[in-house]
Parts: sequence; C-alpha cells; structure tokens
Amino acid sequence: MNKSDLISKMAGDASVTKAQAQAALNSFIAATTSALKKGDKLILVGFGTFSVAKRAARTGRNPRTGKEIKIAAKKVVKFKAGADLSGKVK
Repeated sequence: MNKSDLISKMAGDASVTKAQAQAALNSFIAATTSALKKGDKLILVGFGTFSVAKRAARTGRNPRTGKEIKIAAKKVVKFKAGADLSGKVK
C-alpha cells in the first residue's frame, strides 16, 4: 500500500473526501515529524510507539572494494509495534 492507496482507504472508511483524508494524513505526518525532531515520543496506545534513538559511530566496509569506512553517528527513528497491532498481524 502506498500513500495514495492509504488516502483512498481513509476517505472511504471515514466517509470524507480524498482531499480531507490527505489533509488529515499530512497533518499526522507533520505532527509526528515535529514531535520526533524535539526528541519526544509519539505513543499511540494499541498501535505503537515512534521514538528517536542515537546510533553510535562505527566502522563499516564498502561492499564493492572491501575497504573500511567510518560511518558517522546519527539519530534514527524507531517504531515499536503495540500489543494490539502485533496480535492482529500474527
């Protein structure tokens, strides 16, 4: 499922127009991005938790040449599925 498929599904389920569903989805994405940029967690009970974690610098290998390279430290977004979501996917 891609973004346009999700918008169509949301519009049908909520009985709203696709434009309204797209606005709602874009608002959710913007709010999530803003919260994660601040270092906050986004907890959706039953669905899951979005958070930011720090990944330490490390040494890796270029798969083409085998030469060692340094990979810089960075922040990454993590998602941990909630119990309800995990139970429904099984």
